[in-house]
Amino acid sequence: MTARLLYVMDPMCSWCWGFAPVAEALIAQARDAGVPTRLVPGGLRSGSSALDASTRKYILEHWQAVADATGQAFRFDGALPDGFVYDTEPACRALVTARELHADGVWPLLALIQRAFYERCVDVTTAPQLVELAEQAGYDRAVFAEAFTRADSRAATAADFNWVQDLGIAGFPTLLAERNGQLALLTNGYQPLERLQPLLGRWLQQAACA
Repeated sequence: MTARLLYVMDPMCSWCWGFAPVAEALIAQARDAGVPTRLVPGGLRSGSSALDASTRKYILEHWQAVADATGQAFRFDGALPDGFVYDTEPACRALVTARELHADGVWPLLALIQRAFYERCVDVTTAPQLVELAEQAGYDRAVFAEAFTRADSRAATAADFNWVQDLGIAGFPTLLAERNGQLALLTNGYQPLERLQPLLGRWLQQAACA
């Protein structure tokens, strides 16, 4: 019997940032039961153009709604400056690169990217910034920088995006439980921990008995 969780998300998705403490607790719950979690970046906004004023206003209002609903910290002063291109592919590719180099390191890098973007208004769409954050997460700077720019890292990221689209996942965060190749949906969209923890617990119990 093989079992794992699949956490489908985007590091620049505000609801995924709101879900971060819940995801961390659920991943730990699964790990304690011997079940690993694979991070699958889904590609929220790939190849976007610079934000116009109305789109920026809409996104910031959305961020405020996430902050109100989840209690996660957002910095609004200086967020999404003029000319900002909201392309999440580079940040997703950084996570894929991290996952392929050293799977366990992807989780601290994810947290660093999310905090940098939402709490400090750092532009995490640029390679130098992502390499800096990867180094903070424990990766060798030169090794990560080289791997990040390779064609196979771009291809692996595109493959993740395509897998998510082919599965019909329309929103993030999404948490899937996989047992012997069969997928079960734990959540599509934000839900509080007290709702998801018992659900995951029952699935883990069934997986252990299978």
